[in-house]
Amino acid sequence: MSNRWSYQVLELTPSMLGPSMSEQLSDELNRLGEQGWELVSMTQITPFDHVRLVLKKEA
Repeated sequence: MSNRWSYQVLELTPSMLGPSMSEQLSDELNRLGEQGWELVSMTQITPFDHVRLVLKKEA
């Protein structure tokens, strides 16, 4: 049995104004998790760089 997956890439940009990056990440992951998306990987090159999230869900 083979699964088929859909993937989504999301980029979050740190901001001096507004919610912290941890709060942004938590909000986005909770929102997408409710839609069936699962986090596969997260990358951030420097503390001031955007965060790239790769998510998947069964198609």
